[in-house]
Amino acid sequence: MNPPESFTYPFCYVPHPLIVEAADSLIDKIDKDEYLKSLFSEGKMMGVLLAEDKEGEVKCFYAFSGLAKGRSHVDGFVPPIFDTENLRPALSADDSRHIQDELFSNYVVHNAAGETASVKDIFALRGLVPPGGTGDCAGPKLLEYAYRQGCKPLTMGEFWYGSSPVSEVREKGRFYPSCTGKCGPLLTFMMKGLDVDPNPLDSAFPCETEPRIIYEDDYILVVNKPSGMLSVPGKTRKVSLLEWLRTRYPEVYSCHRLDMDTSGVMVFARTPEVKVMLESQFANREVSKIYRARLSSGKEPFRHARKGTVALPLSLDYYDRPRQMVDYENGKKAITEYEVQEILPNGEIEILFRPLTGRTHQLRVHAAHKNGLGHPIKGDRLYGSSDGGRLFLHAESISFIHPGDGARKTFECRSED
Repeated sequence: MNPPESFTYPFCYVPHPLIVEAADSLIDKIDKDEYLKSLFSEGKMMGVLLAEDKEGEVKCFYAFSGLAKGRSHVDGFVPPIFDTENLRPALSADDSRHIQDELFSNYVVHNAAGETASVKDIFALRGLVPPGGTGDCAGPKLLEYAYRQGCKPLTMGEFWYGSSPVSEVREKGRFYPSCTGKCGPLLTFMMKGLDVDPNPLDSAFPCETEPRIIYEDDYILVVNKPSGMLSVPGKTRKVSLLEWLRTRYPEVYSCHRLDMDTSGVMVFARTPEVKVMLESQFANREVSKIYRARLSSGKEPFRHARKGTVALPLSLDYYDRPRQMVDYENGKKAITEYEVQEILPNGEIEILFRPLTGRTHQLRVHAAHKNGLGHPIKGDRLYGSSDGGRLFLHAESISFIHPGDGARKTFECRSED
């Protein structure tokens, strides 16, 4: 199998089969080597890069993020971009801000266009200061090593090895996108000069179907939103559901949102007064919603009760937006009731979710996290692994007090899958 013609867009990708094969080979090697297993068993992001040398030979490079039990150099893995042991000893007891400033001035990286720049300067061009640990992730290490060896990067992927952490959603062997906070500006500079895959999120309108009006009256619109469509206007060129509706109705106002990848029932107000009334119901948790999802089979069988509750507090992963993380100290309460409908022969799980709170990515994290159900929703490119298909999460029903007659109404729309 030949490598792809363009380089991986690291912030949203499906790993190339050659990368998956190389990652499986590395995992097998670590599992069989007690020394390596002891270094990485506590959990570490790993990276694999295929690159072409000057003779046209394809080489495979491996990297790990940060340190491995205090070690920055491990045989078989690329070295760090800058060895912190080279810092002046006099700085070790000095102001930490000055230490970090010098550190990032010494982290000099290259790109395929033949340019060089320090991590400090790359972030300064965006008016930013690099967070601690910038440059130590697997992705930047791999690209920098390839450039220093005179190689052309072909394709890359980053995956987790070892035990799952308490906060982030990570599972051994699963690939995850590069973080946007530390690696966003850095990898963007380092990929300059490469032919990079387009960002899948920038496509104009990837939906296979158009929205469908389920119900309308003088007060509300109830609509089935397709997967891949924004609820409201965002930073991309995608047409949002709100914009689509406003080309068909004189007045439409949003009252809540669904993730772009989530399909299903949404309610919109037709006057500002109705918008206020509906938003009050959402704020007071008077709106009831049921979601239907399909969970990935996972590496372990589903061992939870067929019906139960997941309660894991959530907060924003500041350096990896829009990902959320489990945060037992500062996270906001997030509670989800679930009921298994069927466990399929391939191990996938058909399930219903009833969120009692409305946190960002609540269902996705509660499904994927080790202290939740431990099975990511199928197609989840943030908290699981995607094969390029859609997210199997559908808002099946919504129930609220109708702002016109004061009666509780329920609107349903089953997924077509």
